[in-house]
Amino acid sequence: MTISLRTPYDGIVMAAPVTIPYVRYSIDSAQWWIGRALSAIVAQAGIRVSDIDGLCVSSFTLGADSGIGLTQHFGLCVRWLDTIPLGGASAIAALRKAARAVQARDADIVVCVAGDTNHVDSFRSTLENFSRFNQDAVYPYGAGGANSSFALIARNYMRRFGVTREDVGRIAVAQRSNALRNPHALMKTPLTLEQYLAARPISDPIHLFDCVMPCAGAEAFLVMREDTAASLRLPAAKLLSTIERHNAFADDPMQVRGGWAMDIGELYAMAGIRPDALDVVQTYDDYPIITMMQFEDLGFCSKGEGAAFVRQHDLTVGGDFPHNTSGGQLSVGQAGAAGAYLGLVEGLRQVLGMAGPTQVADANLCLASGFGMINYDRGLASGAAILAGPSR
Repeated sequence: MTISLRTPYDGIVMAAPVTIPYVRYSIDSAQWWIGRALSAIVAQAGIRVSDIDGLCVSSFTLGADSGIGLTQHFGLCVRWLDTIPLGGASAIAALRKAARAVQARDADIVVCVAGDTNHVDSFRSTLENFSRFNQDAVYPYGAGGANSSFALIARNYMRRFGVTREDVGRIAVAQRSNALRNPHALMKTPLTLEQYLAARPISDPIHLFDCVMPCAGAEAFLVMREDTAASLRLPAAKLLSTIERHNAFADDPMQVRGGWAMDIGELYAMAGIRPDALDVVQTYDDYPIITMMQFEDLGFCSKGEGAAFVRQHDLTVGGDFPHNTSGGQLSVGQAGAAGAYLGLVEGLRQVLGMAGPTQVADANLCLASGFGMINYDRGLASGAAILAGPSR
């Protein structure tokens, strides 16, 4: 068994999960969406804007702005600040940095927030400027965008491990079932496995229901010490452990595993639990094939056994392996960098008993993961966190 040598997050908690309901398109700016999240978190926590002394921001559509510009825009005076451009891994990275800042008393109350707008042309603009690697090494050859890159990853993974579209489709169908409980989900109609299999191809083997829908929205949460939350009478979840890894397994010709696999022993050792102790799991789901990869890399089954794991478990809210209980990005929508926060915020609600219609009974331990920054043959950033409810 792995023994963790990492400094524990003793006394560090998360509180005040906030979602600003998503819309397909918005003429408002990313700043407007982030501002709404900040306003909502102040109201929910019962604090003043002046009580916030730490800020961490993630967004693809802030333009020339970063966290520093937003401090003046929103009247914040902070002593700890970060802007994290890690796409789907942004929430885990923000949580890790904020937790250590609070632990070191560099800040008392940190807001971690992500938000993006979605104008008619903003997704194309984001894609066009996503990375120098894509501009130099991918676009000139007529390829580009996440769909084509993930099609390569999915095709290789499916061929290597004997995974079928039906296996992958079970993930998307279960998440749609969960989303039908979630009033904020943009996908409002049921999805059957037959409909999933019959959907039009986008970049084979990626079909329509393998793809997230770009939208506008924001997510946020607070990080503070346990005694601060108690003084505010604020329900809070304990942070038990985290991991983060970038450019893992660089020698693999094509990605079949992520950075989680390098550090998963540390994640559970630091939390003092085993994978089967978890009550709910929220994986980053830009494509269902990446969720299947995470079931393996996060320790729920061995490499190559992801398809069998999916066949053997019910992934819905009421099932034996509650997963992406909000519906995930596949059925809620992907609000840019806020997509990185969706699972973590939902997981926080779950362990606090605040998830409403998507609440899993007696949820007390949650794992949430992040994955992002796709170049061509792999996503470069990964991370995960384990949270515990106040009763643990």
